[in-house]
Amino acid sequence: MTNSPPGVEALYDSDGHQVELRDPEKSTTAAISSQAVDVHRAEQEFNALSRRLSARSDQAKQRDSKSTLNTTHDVEKGVSDGSHVFNLRDYLSSSNDANQKAGIKHKHVGVTWENLQVEVAGGINSKIYVGTLGGAIIMFFVGPLLWIWGLISHFLPMKPQPTRTILHKSSGVLKPGEMCLVLGCPGSGCTTFLKAIANQRSGYVNVSGEVLYAGIDAQEMEKHYKGEVVYNQEGRRHHIATLTVAQTLAFALSTKTPGPNGRLPGVSRKEFDSEVQDTLLRMLNISHTKQTLVGDEFVRGVSGGERKRVSIAEMMATRARVQCWDNSTRGLDASTALDFVKSLRVMTDVLGQTTFATFYQAGEGIYDLFDKVMVLDEGRQVFYGPPSEARAYFENLGYRALPRQSTADYLTGCTDPNERQFAPSRSMRDVPSSPQALERAYQLSSYADKDNSAREKYKILMETERTDQEAFRAAVAADKKKGVSQSSPYTRGFMGQVWALTVRRFQMRIQDKFQLYTSYTLCFVLAFVIGGAFYKQPLTSNGTFTRGSVIFAALLTTCLEAFAEMPMMMLGRPILRKQSGYSMYRSSATALANTLSDVPFSAVRILVFNIIVYFMSGLHPSAGAFWTFHLINYTAYLVMQGFFRTFGLMCHDFHSAFRLAVFFIPNFVEYAGYMIPVASMKRWLFWIYYINPIAYGWQACMENEFKRISRWTGPQQVCTLFGAERGSNMISGASYLSAGYGLDQYGSDLSIKIFAKENEDTKRRNEILREKRAERHGKQASDTENITRGPKRDIAPERKTFTWERLNYHVPSPNGPLRLLHDVYGYVKPGTLTALMGASGAGKTTCLDVLAQRKNIGVISGDVLVDGRPLDSDFARGTAYAEQMDVHEGTATVREAMRFSAYLRQPESVSQEEKDAYVEEMIELLELQDLAEALVFSLGMEARKRLTIGVELASKPELLLFLDEPTSGLDAQSAWNLVRFLRKLADQGQAILCTIHQPSSLLFESFDRLLLLETGGETVYFGDIGQDSNIVRQYFARHGAHCPPNVNPAEYMLEAIGAQVQDEINAIKSNALAHPPTNKQGMSTYATSFLYQLRVVVKRNNVALWRSPDYIFTRVFLCSFVSLFVSLSFLQLGNSARELQFRVFSIFWVTFLPAIVMVQIVPLFILNRKSSSRMYSPYAFAIGQLLGEIPYSIGCGIIYWLLMVYPIGFGQGSAGTNGTGFQLLIIIFMMIFGVSLGQLIAAFSPSVQVAVLFNPPIVLILTTFCGITIPYPTLLGFWKSWLYQLDPFTRTLAAMLSTELHGLVIKCKSDEFAIFDPPSGQTCMTWANEFVQTIGGYIDNPNDTTACRYCQYKTGDDFFVPLNVQYSHRWRDAFILFAFFVFNLIITILASRYIRYARR
Repeated sequence: MTNSPPGVEALYDSDGHQVELRDPEKSTTAAISSQAVDVHRAEQEFNALSRRLSARSDQAKQRDSKSTLNTTHDVEKGVSDGSHVFNLRDYLSSSNDANQKAGIKHKHVGVTWENLQVEVAGGINSKIYVGTLGGAIIMFFVGPLLWIWGLISHFLPMKPQPTRTILHKSSGVLKPGEMCLVLGCPGSGCTTFLKAIANQRSGYVNVSGEVLYAGIDAQEMEKHYKGEVVYNQEGRRHHIATLTVAQTLAFALSTKTPGPNGRLPGVSRKEFDSEVQDTLLRMLNISHTKQTLVGDEFVRGVSGGERKRVSIAEMMATRARVQCWDNSTRGLDASTALDFVKSLRVMTDVLGQTTFATFYQAGEGIYDLFDKVMVLDEGRQVFYGPPSEARAYFENLGYRALPRQSTADYLTGCTDPNERQFAPSRSMRDVPSSPQALERAYQLSSYADKDNSAREKYKILMETERTDQEAFRAAVAADKKKGVSQSSPYTRGFMGQVWALTVRRFQMRIQDKFQLYTSYTLCFVLAFVIGGAFYKQPLTSNGTFTRGSVIFAALLTTCLEAFAEMPMMMLGRPILRKQSGYSMYRSSATALANTLSDVPFSAVRILVFNIIVYFMSGLHPSAGAFWTFHLINYTAYLVMQGFFRTFGLMCHDFHSAFRLAVFFIPNFVEYAGYMIPVASMKRWLFWIYYINPIAYGWQACMENEFKRISRWTGPQQVCTLFGAERGSNMISGASYLSAGYGLDQYGSDLSIKIFAKENEDTKRRNEILREKRAERHGKQASDTENITRGPKRDIAPERKTFTWERLNYHVPSPNGPLRLLHDVYGYVKPGTLTALMGASGAGKTTCLDVLAQRKNIGVISGDVLVDGRPLDSDFARGTAYAEQMDVHEGTATVREAMRFSAYLRQPESVSQEEKDAYVEEMIELLELQDLAEALVFSLGMEARKRLTIGVELASKPELLLFLDEPTSGLDAQSAWNLVRFLRKLADQGQAILCTIHQPSSLLFESFDRLLLLETGGETVYFGDIGQDSNIVRQYFARHGAHCPPNVNPAEYMLEAIGAQVQDEINAIKSNALAHPPTNKQGMSTYATSFLYQLRVVVKRNNVALWRSPDYIFTRVFLCSFVSLFVSLSFLQLGNSARELQFRVFSIFWVTFLPAIVMVQIVPLFILNRKSSSRMYSPYAFAIGQLLGEIPYSIGCGIIYWLLMVYPIGFGQGSAGTNGTGFQLLIIIFMMIFGVSLGQLIAAFSPSVQVAVLFNPPIVLILTTFCGITIPYPTLLGFWKSWLYQLDPFTRTLAAMLSTELHGLVIKCKSDEFAIFDPPSGQTCMTWANEFVQTIGGYIDNPNDTTACRYCQYKTGDDFFVPLNVQYSHRWRDAFILFAFFVFNLIITILASRYIRYARR
């Protein structure tokens, strides 16, 4: 094999010999076998695609000029730049020729695979069951034993774990410049095959067989060339919402831009990136979105189809030579999908790529573009060969010829027991029909022999003549930037990756305005609150403790602010996995980049925070002291930020990370040296102090402050501060630190389904479903089962007609209102099935949202009527809407999700038995029998789509059923079954309106009417479709657009233009208005009563929480752990003065319980809010969420109480052990208060990212102004007058402290006494009696005349009475705390009802 001359691309024939494909302008005829790439055909495809793209470019320019005059255009489609006509063939050909002439090596990677087999865990019929809270608690105790057994079992002979083969031995070859289409029913192994070819083997127990890439084995490819083999996952559009399309692609290109040796001479990196980016945008027809945010459900951005094309462009930017596309046209209209595949064809031909793809509902135009087709059936390879011969192969096996069915649908149908049909006089007895029989038939066929021969010849060629392999290695090496190791799979070096990630993170932060403003505002507000709380601390004994408190509060605030980094790291994981899989950057580079990019934001925020707190609180007023304080504080913040980010990266889910974080946080706070002085720490826990970063920060800040203050003054006769000297009212700051705190200055995918266990009812129903399916499979009908219209039932008189006229929709934008819909007319009659179609960006989903009354932004004008009358409040109740975005309660089973919808959305008068029976029909219809007990979160894309439709169908809508692209993501058989069912519903009187993408001819003809929209929301056509689409075709033919007989009418119409009709609408309105309106008495928004809703919702919440063991067990674990460690630190306290303060601190920890609960509650509440839809009242939602949490909160409160009161030794005061029962009541009130406060914050927050910003400030404010952190006497009058009174923690601590300390006799230890000498001739009591009577405390040696020992507390009352706490008010305080809980509940209910953040 020899090198190709410059300007020539190397391709290969069926025997593995190289064939020259020259520039089309200079090409001579090349003799290539039927299995090789047809050069003439490729040139025709080039020309066809070029004409289409050029025509679109011209149309875009014309639209630009028109939109400039009209000042309106489609916000989803945007405006193309129209700078020049884009010719894809010319661009790729000239670019490739220039690269060849410049000596840049090609990267041709042919792929061979032999006996490729994939196995997963579990036997043939094994199931993995969902964990529960009970199981989690058992595993907590049994887990360590199992872990030890796991270590031992490695050294013992063990029976191998059962596995299940999901891809059986497959073999084949795909050469450079060829494309392979992989077909099969859902679950047949298409995705598994693509992932195995793409070398993505994680998640599988075993991948055996040999896969070679230009002769390079899979292990070497993974290690050194990972980025050259990529996989685009179905349905996954993980992008950063606050980046623009241009920024998203610019980042991808910046990590994959070739070095100087891989670019044309004189072309800079920026010029290369700009040219490739523009090419990708123009090729995918999304140039108009360049400066638009990518967006998500909360951030308005590009449309769904455009976002999908951004994902495609991102993967194309990798310039990988082996590409695997998994149903990447999902969500695209037929025209755009065809353009995308034609682009793949061009890139494969010209650049010599090797392309694998699988598509559901691939049209004939897409199918014909491929060189090879593979058909899989239950993981078995049943055909691999030329696409043009595949249909004939299956017909020769004995399957019936179905000429009207597209080839891809036909091939898939032959492997589906429900769809395949045998030829006349043939049956399953003499036709290979099982997966094993089809596999044997293929292995005995000539196609298998040809493929084996071609594969062996190609392998020999790659082993003997390594031209392609050497060129590939040289090209990859040339692509690398300077300094990058030749063995590295990355194009850019580590620091280059860090820089690219830093720029992207900075752009993301600066463009996320809402979160940026929220975080800065909360930080500054909190700074003023803390500074105001500790305002101007005096240089007297009154300011000693509080001066340490403000330093601790400032340090703790900034350190715990970093806690929000943990969930943020979790949210970014899908993007990290995808892009590291593309070999864009090392995962470790993100850690450094995140820190660097956050420094500008965090440095400014914390600097302003420190300025406010430091100078408002009156800390030492010198520049040196402040900047030292700031440096220490900010360094501590960076340390804790990295600490929490580490957990976010280490742990597999948020609950595990949260448990780890809370394992450390209480210890860091408790053993910082503030709550427990160093000398008083328990010896067995003393080591925590030395590994605590907050301890070093607090010690440094305290020494920075107190070492600068030479003397303290106190006006009292006796100074009771630690470090006071006998006979002196002056104390040095260093003495206070040493005596009080012991501080001295020493120097400076799931491929796995999760099931719920069956009960008697579900087991019986599943048996019935399986019997029905077996009975149906046993009947092999020989006649064709088309989607024929059944006999029309008499439409009930109460059925109504839905009409819309002059429908316009405008949304706000920086440049003024933008029009998305323009004068749309139409109607849906009972018993009809209406299709809403249009190209991507034409406004189909927008129109459906407007008609379904789902839009909450923008201005809608026009008439939307039911029977000629305006919409009533029960409109939503009478409709159902199956959306594209599948949002469900993840822990429910398929059956439970559908039952939940049926219970709440069908009238309460319908019995539960009838509702259950209807749900079983839906499960059977949607072929979800095997998944009836599967949990929603474990379902695949296709199963979730069917569930979404089933949930809406379970409601039996009386007026109208809306469906947004119900067949997108489904295979041909599933789409066929679904539309057939919709047809049956329509024949029974149901009115249905649905958007649809890429329908086959058979599916399209099952619809009665069509509403066709063009870019800008303009109506192209509304009217009947007719038999064989004759009415539509005649209409367009009359207007000069003739549909060829061999073209799918659905694809043909997307390029036509038309007009609109209204006479029928007027007739409908006239007829409807002639009848009196129906009786509206008893009309309500929801189908069921409030109490019924509440009962069903609470039951679902209870099941969901029980099946979320990590969620509840995390709370149990944390409450137990915090209480246990606090108890160990204050174990069996006595009654000394210092131990009195320890009792206060141990009680003070109760105020951290709401913080623990809130962190968990907020994400769950927001997630459940997304799935609450319009099934039930928001009042029922809010109350149901709370009621589900209360039992677990009570249980956690009891555990906390048990581990607190007895180990510490509570109940030694006058209240005795009976008082500990009152403490339990307060702890339970605090737990449910934390639940209600977390739900309140979530109800007001648009997203989890924003909600987590509120938790630390709120908890810090509540703990600061409760009268303990800042003692009540030193609290400013401004705060006393309102915030102190409104603080629920004030009531918590007042009730608990007064109960525990009332009547508790205090006995000071020898080092706790204040020593003084009375005047000569007077005893201690004589001289100090008046002082003791006024201030409190007692004299330990009243009759002595020297060295008097004064203890400042006689009983616990002496401590809490000056703090404005009364024992007699404890029950009042308890019920005020409960009143706060009730207040939170009421506000949460109202917020759930009136606040909506989902902007659409």
